[in-house]
Amino acid sequence: MGRTVVELFYDVISPYSWLAFEALCRYQHIWNIDLRFRPAFLGGIMQQTGNKPPGMLPKRGEYLVKDMKRMAKYYQVPLRMIPDAFQHIMGTSSLTAMRFITAIDMTNPQYLEPLSREFWMRFWSQHEDISQPENILVVARQAGLSAELSQKALEMTSSPPVKDRLKDTTTEALKYGAFGMPAVVAHYDGEPHLFFGSDRLELLGSVIGEKWLGPVPSPKL
Repeated sequence: MGRTVVELFYDVISPYSWLAFEALCRYQHIWNIDLRFRPAFLGGIMQQTGNKPPGMLPKRGEYLVKDMKRMAKYYQVPLRMIPDAFQHIMGTSSLTAMRFITAIDMTNPQYLEPLSREFWMRFWSQHEDISQPENILVVARQAGLSAELSQKALEMTSSPPVKDRLKDTTTEALKYGAFGMPAVVAHYDGEPHLFFGSDRLELLGSVIGEKWLGPVPSPKL
């Protein structure tokens, strides 16, 4: 039996995407899956679907700050929430960062996982900027990219191929029914199955015939 293709559509501006990312990274060697990272643009998905950031409803925003703290501890991901977390998101555009990640995915995909992780670390653990070119280069250096490779990728962020690739990936997520992130799509039994959020991975496992062992599973003996 072949491996089940599982696509993770994500944006580094999304904290719940980080949780799903780390959990799926742990499971890619436990479940019989072919995990594929699909960097997309959350802003485009929100605009196209008419969705609104959850923090725009004050009471929901208050709850989500507490929820993220609990989830970060449960998933063992170094995500640190601050009281004005959603203002932090609203004041930051991830477009250039996601184009940079897309450029690396197109040219040096072996860096895609560590680079994405470093963007989340900088924004959600250190609460530093990820929108300005100089800060993007810092993230790239932390992920192990050379200065030459990073500069080339940064220049590519304004190129039509990179812009089109990010737009196409975002459109693909929309076609699967995504309205936010993370959007996990499992290609199983001849059809795509969409799961929204980081707390539906147990259900994902059930659908594809795999056992959920919690967010921090132990490898098979």
